[in-house]
Amino acid sequence: MAVLRLPPAHLIAGLIADLCTDPGPEPSGRGLRLLGAADLRILAAELGLRPTKTRGQNFLHDANTVRKIVRTADLRPDDVVLEVGAGLGSLTLGLLPACAGVLAIEIDDALAAALPRIVAVRAPAYADRLHVLAADALRVVSLPDPQPSALVANLPYNVAVPALLNLLERLPTLRRVLVMVQAEVAQRLAAGPGSRVYGGPSVKAAWYGAVRRAGTISRQVFWPVPNVDSELVELVRHAPPQADRAAVFAVVDAAFASRRKTLRAALTGWAGSPALAEATLRAAGLDPGRRGETLGLAEFVALAAAAPVRRRAR
Repeated sequence: MAVLRLPPAHLIAGLIADLCTDPGPEPSGRGLRLLGAADLRILAAELGLRPTKTRGQNFLHDANTVRKIVRTADLRPDDVVLEVGAGLGSLTLGLLPACAGVLAIEIDDALAAALPRIVAVRAPAYADRLHVLAADALRVVSLPDPQPSALVANLPYNVAVPALLNLLERLPTLRRVLVMVQAEVAQRLAAGPGSRVYGGPSVKAAWYGAVRRAGTISRQVFWPVPNVDSELVELVRHAPPQADRAAVFAVVDAAFASRRKTLRAALTGWAGSPALAEATLRAAGLDPGRRGETLGLAEFVALAAAAPVRRRAR
């Protein structure tokens, strides 16, 4: 992984001239000019970019939506923001004035190379606050200093949950998260026990922090227009339970692998046998006839802690 500051000029031939045809800065910003739909098309044409579903490329082009996201993120002046899937910089430009710096992760090499030059033209007063990392968020294990304190991103829909969980695991300095995801994913992440959409992602997100749905986003503010609805999800980090995260997540995965089964049946493979599953459940103070979707995080923690029953019985 490499931090990029200035891209090779041949990657963005004609970009500066096209951008400078913009009517001018917004009155509220020091030289800041947010991107509109026409700007995105110009930039994409200059870069030879065709948005792909494979990489979940739906670029935000509405300035009011960008302002809404930045406002909802409630950033502090000293925050270092991690942005995943920065794309052409629509959200990046809105974030830069609100924090100390933005570390933008972008998997597309051409976009990662172009982003610093786009920011230099559209927001010259904030260009030194941007650092770009050409990387896959699913494979990130560490980041250069200063470490990010907030994650604000329009996450690629096809990898939203694994990317979010990976970053929360790897980056303990993240205190606050605001991400835009597919609406049904937002519902799952924020769901509580008993909800029909409550599942593994709900429990795993709750391990890291308090989660809530933070607003809807119109399909029409993206280019190209997606065929799904979007929502914002907020996570405010708290101290994790005093437990083995991997052990708890393993129980969660087993419990939700067969949602219609009782826990006694669903955990048979995890425990080693139906009898061992029942013994472990009873040791955790849980009714073996319950189903996974009725258990909260604390109960999954208790179940994982009771796992020695399984080992002693073998």
